[in-house]
Amino acid sequence: MTAIPTGTFAIDTSHSEIGFVVRHSGIAKVRGRFTDFVGSFTVAENFADSSAQVTIQSGSVHTGNEQRDAHLRSADFWNAEENPEWTFTSTSVEGSGEEFVLHGDLTVNGVTRPVALEAEFNGAIGAEGEETLGFTIETEISRKDFGLTFNVVLDGGNLLVGDKVKVAIEVEAVRELVTA
Repeated sequence: MTAIPTGTFAIDTSHSEIGFVVRHSGIAKVRGRFTDFVGSFTVAENFADSSAQVTIQSGSVHTGNEQRDAHLRSADFWNAEENPEWTFTSTSVEGSGEEFVLHGDLTVNGVTRPVALEAEFNGAIGAEGEETLGFTIETEISRKDFGLTFNVVLDGGNLLVGDKVKVAIEVEAVRELVTA
C-alpha cells in the first residue's frame, strides 16, 4: 500500500474533472461536467485530521447541449444567477491508505447536506516539493435533498429527470509551495 504524501495540495483544474450522470426520460443517462472550479486539500500526518474544500461555479455546467445547459442554469433547476457557487467542505475522513471516505458538507442552491465521498488514491509522482497526487472520487446524491425538484411526467409515466445523481471526480493536485 502506497502512503499518501502529507502536505497541502491545490487541484490542477487543467487535469481534473467534476462530472455527473443523471437518468433522462427514464430510459437513458445524460452526462455533464463543470468547467470552473477550484479546491485544495491537506493530507495530515494523522490521516484522520486531513481536510478538503472545493468551490464550483454552478453556471459552468457543460452537457454538450447549450439549450439543456441554459435550462440547468435557470430557476427551474439551480438558478445559477442567484446561487453561483456550490461548495464542499470536509468534516472527517474515514479509513486511510489507498481507499477512504471523505465526509463533508455539500452546499448546492443554498442547501447544505452531509455527503460521503468514496475516494481512491491513484498515486503520486515527482520529487519532494513538486509532488502531484491523483484521486478518483465518487458519490451519489438525491437532487431533491438540495431542493432541485423540477420535473415533468412523460407519456407512460416516466419522469423527465431522475432524482439520483452520480458524481464522478478525477483529481490531479499539486503540492502548494510554502513561502517564508
